[in-house]
Amino acid sequence: MTGMGGNSFPKTRMRRMRRDEFSRRLMRETHLSVDSLIYPIFVVEGRGERQPVASMPGIERLPVAHLLRECEALVRLKIPAIALFPVTPEAKKTLDAREAWNPEGIAQAAVRAVKREFPDLGVITDVALDPFTTHGQDGIIDEHGYVMNDVTVETLVRQARSHADAGADIVAPSDMMDGRIGAIRTALETAGLVHTRILAYASKYASSFYGPFRDAVGSAAQLKGGNKHTYQMDIANSDEALREVALDISEGADMVMVKPGLPYLDIVRRVKDEFGMPTLVYQVSGEYSMIMAAAGNGWLNERAAALEALMCIKRAGADAILTYFAKRAAEWLAREPV
Repeated sequence: MTGMGGNSFPKTRMRRMRRDEFSRRLMRETHLSVDSLIYPIFVVEGRGERQPVASMPGIERLPVAHLLRECEALVRLKIPAIALFPVTPEAKKTLDAREAWNPEGIAQAAVRAVKREFPDLGVITDVALDPFTTHGQDGIIDEHGYVMNDVTVETLVRQARSHADAGADIVAPSDMMDGRIGAIRTALETAGLVHTRILAYASKYASSFYGPFRDAVGSAAQLKGGNKHTYQMDIANSDEALREVALDISEGADMVMVKPGLPYLDIVRRVKDEFGMPTLVYQVSGEYSMIMAAAGNGWLNERAAALEALMCIKRAGADAILTYFAKRAAEWLAREPV
């Protein structure tokens, strides 16, 4: 074998540093820890039992009493924050989504309960209307079924304010209406809620990977095969994502979100490089369910595949990840850091 410069060996052997675990650890560029994990939780009314989500193995809808027990375990695992998603009874769904800002609603009640018992656990709330509308869209529609932007924003402001009043640490508008970050920021500041942070779903794509989530919150039946292409982003676009993020930052967002995760890591990298903002990624329900389905069939190792996916999201530039693997990943990492 002839090497560079006529030598019979390569001057640089990249494999040398890969040979042993200690040297692989010393040169590891990206680290995944529990500090980066946020656990999304579906909450339901009542005092009943946990309700399994069929399309998301291992995930359940939780009444508040069970939610508190879950939070106790999460605190022990040192998970820094949860994200709450309410499941609204059919009888409370309306065209104007009025249940969204009900101070006694399930989301608001869950926030109060968690912050009372676990004041140091971060609580993020979803600001969007799809769990509360009879049609499953994220806003108020006109007679043609088109989501009206400005009327929807007014409703989102009411919803965000009700969450902040209940004690939410972070409100997270996931609706993709134009101007809603600025309107919510103004409302919070005017009310003296200056410490309530805004996590903007800044580049949320009209993805096919949300199906299991819609089953979990009960909006799939209302959507009835419809789509959200008039407000969520076109999956083919990248430059547009930067414009969306820039707008949300200018309107007062404290953090920005890219959603989904693994298929959109190019967007994560561009957003982080361009803005240097706290950048979060939502590893969405479809991503979770694919790994779980493959693992359930013996085609993938659940732990290895899940941790690899999370590591890759971190490597792309994410500061934190909303993931349904958060609880199990925290347990795995406690036993064996990666």
